[in-house]
Amino acid sequence: MLKNKIAFIGPGVMAEAMIAGLLRKRLAKPENIIAAGPREERGSELSRKYGIKSTRDNSSAVSQADVVVLSVKPQRLSEVMKGLKGIRPDALVLSIIAGASIKKISTGLKHKAVVRSMPNTPGQIGEGITVWTSSKEVTKEQQNMAREIIGALGEEVFVEDESYLDMATALSGSGPAYVFLFTEALIDAGVHMGFPRRIAEQLVLQTIKGSASFYEAAGRHPATLRNQVTSPGGTSAEALYYLEKAGFRTAISRAVWAAYQRSLELGKEKPGHLHEADEEKT
Repeated sequence: MLKNKIAFIGPGVMAEAMIAGLLRKRLAKPENIIAAGPREERGSELSRKYGIKSTRDNSSAVSQADVVVLSVKPQRLSEVMKGLKGIRPDALVLSIIAGASIKKISTGLKHKAVVRSMPNTPGQIGEGITVWTSSKEVTKEQQNMAREIIGALGEEVFVEDESYLDMATALSGSGPAYVFLFTEALIDAGVHMGFPRRIAEQLVLQTIKGSASFYEAAGRHPATLRNQVTSPGGTSAEALYYLEKAGFRTAISRAVWAAYQRSLELGKEKPGHLHEADEEKT
């Protein structure tokens, strides 16, 4: 990996997270990384922060790259691919773009070795999870390169079936947004009862962190753990009754399904059509 040159097309939030992770884990040298994007000030910012190269010329960025990371917004992919020339035949193209299929990328770039992945925002601190797959033309060596690059964001899961990528977009890709909304609602409930906001935030944050860690350590079904803290006629039982009555499970399921359908739509989207929720990855 240290010898490989990596070009990032679209130097957004997730691209920066990957760059930071690669350097933190010493999987790449700063001089072998280049970020390409239309805003010169963004490129200069990344250069100062990480010591990498930057350019506004996508084609010059990919001309010597062993790995080309596509990290632009979904709506701009088609336009970017039209102007992206000079990718080496033996290079690996790695996409983190929601809804963009391997076929769409391979056809648009006239390039066969493509990895499609879906990371999530905790990858910015190395605590993310990324689901990924590859075209049959990707070699074992290239798969290993992709695994190391993706691993810079946290955990990774390889799948053979590309259809899982749209599912992952809805579940883990958008998942942090659901968790943040739940967190916000709990904090607001604490403030409504009378807690100072800083104390409500501390209680909720540690409760969520501790519950996730306990679930991981216990290795049991979440229903079992929930039952352990739900005494008959107690406070938890009363709260859970109201959540179930309000359709909490159904709302979560429908929300994830809606995100899944939106991910499928993104793959068919016409260039230029903008949807606010689709910008979160870049």
